[in-house]
Amino acid sequence: MQTDMDPEEFRRAGHRIIDWITDYLQNIERYPVTPDIEPGAFTALMPSHAPSVGEPFEAILDDFERLVPPASTHWNHPGFFAYFSSSGSGPGILGEILAAALNVNAMLWRTGPAATELEEVTLAWLAELTGLPAGLDGTINDTASTSTLYALAAARECAGLDIREQGMAGRPDMPRLCVYCSEDAHSSVDKAAIALGLGFRAVRHIPTDAEYRMDVSALHATIAEDRAAGMLPIAVVASVGTTSTTSIDPVREIAAVCANEGIWLHVDAAYGGSAAIVPEMRHVLDGCELADSLVMNPHKWLFVPLDCSVLYTRRPDMLRRAFSLVPEFLVTADDGRNLMDYGIALGRRFRALKLW
Repeated sequence: MQTDMDPEEFRRAGHRIIDWITDYLQNIERYPVTPDIEPGAFTALMPSHAPSVGEPFEAILDDFERLVPPASTHWNHPGFFAYFSSSGSGPGILGEILAAALNVNAMLWRTGPAATELEEVTLAWLAELTGLPAGLDGTINDTASTSTLYALAAARECAGLDIREQGMAGRPDMPRLCVYCSEDAHSSVDKAAIALGLGFRAVRHIPTDAEYRMDVSALHATIAEDRAAGMLPIAVVASVGTTSTTSIDPVREIAAVCANEGIWLHVDAAYGGSAAIVPEMRHVLDGCELADSLVMNPHKWLFVPLDCSVLYTRRPDMLRRAFSLVPEFLVTADDGRNLMDYGIALGRRFRALKLW
């Protein structure tokens, strides 16, 4: 074993931590959902300088128990009703511990064969259980904000403007690019547009109907107006479960507009998509089989601890074209899939373990 900690000390500390977690989950109601403290109160309890010598690990655990839980918001508390439902679970927590012990960086197949292939297996299972079509390509990211960013990067690449090589600035041949979503869509769509250089104004927020669903006729009219003004629509983001109202956009109708216009369809099912794992709720993903990409968050409804966001796509070639870059030190002779090719991150945690 590594010499950073005596094996028996590690064993004792590990048992104590598991005991603490067990008691915490069993008696979580003893904590208030949110701590009664002001910003800066926790910092004030910390030393003002880094320690010059280490403390015994038992003392560190004492400090943790005394300081951290009382200053935490307890998302696993049965009284927590904000944002989304409790996501922690015993199997997921233990999966996180095992992933930390293995300390795998699954950037290449060679650096994490089990991590790479278990990601493929679990995402195929999840697609099957939620009624998504077989053959979708999937990767696990941290949050839906990242997954949506990646999907819109693929959509931008799919537009055929050679942005990967030439960029967007200073090009007289570059039209203004547009992305469409409902006025109730998640703010991650706007953030992605900002990060990708499209700009906040490139996001066209389409009005909703009486049930807070995207108005498809308004979408069609806005696309026509933008084309007439010389703009280039590249993507529509439909929502399956908006954050504020849990509304589900008419994905099948939106998909027909996208197919007719030659526009990438991304579905943000981060909030509501996991409900389709229940057979009688399968309808929430109606039409999603037509999407070019879809994000679903197991860390919301499927009891997987943060963070675990799944991005599915029918066009993995576009994700690779947007992000793949292989310097000499990452070249291998293996034929396995390299997860680093499907996003910004080079280092990749073994998130599939807790999902499995």
